[in-house]
Amino acid sequence: MTLQSPIPDLRGIPPIEHAKHRVGLADVLTDEGFRLFFPLAALHAALWPFLWIAVQGYNLLGATQITSSVWHMHEMLYGSFGAALIGFLTTAFPEWTDTRPMRGRVLWYFAGAWGVARVIGLLGADLLTPLAALADLAWLGGLIAYAVWISWTKRTDRLLAFIGWLAAFALAEAVTRGWMISGASFEAAQAVKVAGLIFLGMLGLALARIGVPVTNLVLDPTEQTSPFRPHPGRLNLASGLVAVAIAGQVAGLSEAVNGWLLVAAGAGLLDRVGEGFVGRDGRRAEIVALWLPPALAGAGLLWLGAGQLGAPLAPAGGWHLALMGGLGLAVLAVMSIAGLFHSGHTLPVARPVKWAIGVMLASVMVRLAPELGVIDPFLAHLAASILWAAAFGLWLVAYWPLLSDPATLGKHEGC
Repeated sequence: MTLQSPIPDLRGIPPIEHAKHRVGLADVLTDEGFRLFFPLAALHAALWPFLWIAVQGYNLLGATQITSSVWHMHEMLYGSFGAALIGFLTTAFPEWTDTRPMRGRVLWYFAGAWGVARVIGLLGADLLTPLAALADLAWLGGLIAYAVWISWTKRTDRLLAFIGWLAAFALAEAVTRGWMISGASFEAAQAVKVAGLIFLGMLGLALARIGVPVTNLVLDPTEQTSPFRPHPGRLNLASGLVAVAIAGQVAGLSEAVNGWLLVAAGAGLLDRVGEGFVGRDGRRAEIVALWLPPALAGAGLLWLGAGQLGAPLAPAGGWHLALMGGLGLAVLAVMSIAGLFHSGHTLPVARPVKWAIGVMLASVMVRLAPELGVIDPFLAHLAASILWAAAFGLWLVAYWPLLSDPATLGKHEGC
């Protein structure tokens, strides 16, 4: 499959008809949320971590009270992954409920609010945290309002679970920013870790929605049958166990109890790996991209849980395995698969996506090396940021011609 769709040949078309085919780039990018926000997510993920380490030496210029690690974790969750979340949900919500997609100027409003916070986050500007908080809460509130409006007008409950998780994610943002504004770095770190767990809960929910149709399409490209039908109990198991772990963190339970809850949540995510056992086709990149994220996320939570139960494991390793590995690969997979379907293409994904998956895995392994005492931390962080940037750069080079092509407007294939 070739990702780049040909631009329509307008030669020989009368001038009036020729004008009708002229669609500006801004119009193409705001036709649906994924066209604008998937590239923004890739750009942020590729550039921000590298600039933090290579240019600012991981000591953000504006961070005077809040540690750079808190800014880093927050910006990856609400920046890179947040943009992918906006693109995915503003595209998926209309599809799941048979409503008109959000498009045009309102998407620029979302991008503007998201972008203001990201510029502030690039420098870790503590003094501008109130403005960044308002900007992030604006797009989060907009997503929630959008989902509520669709649910009310369509009289559907299909989006209620996502509304609940989005509300929790917004609440975690408000709490995190509140601590950041007050200069309480430790408390802000604890709050943003809860936000990371919330995003893992949304990951489990999203994979439950997209995993079945994608797997069935891989197994039967004709879409005449549905050979893959997972056990219904798996649909919400991972998200439910993550929610219990979050409740334990918020309630301030003992370290040992929270450790066991994290182990249980990790096991729930690892359970999703079983959905990749579909025979020979389980080796396909599209299937691997669906079971590998919960595998890494689950392993990360097991790491964290074991550490709280006394194992000699540094928490940073568990968080990076769960969020950098699990969420990072999940974002790459969702952008790759949804980017194809909503631009008139279908599986398989192109070779650059397979390369990107491999490069991202290498990035995660390099980042974990210092936690195991294998390599100098700064060199590992720099190398990991370069590999991470390369993974998202490969995706962007492959998908930009597709997402920006007017010829793909109004087309939808696959799931």
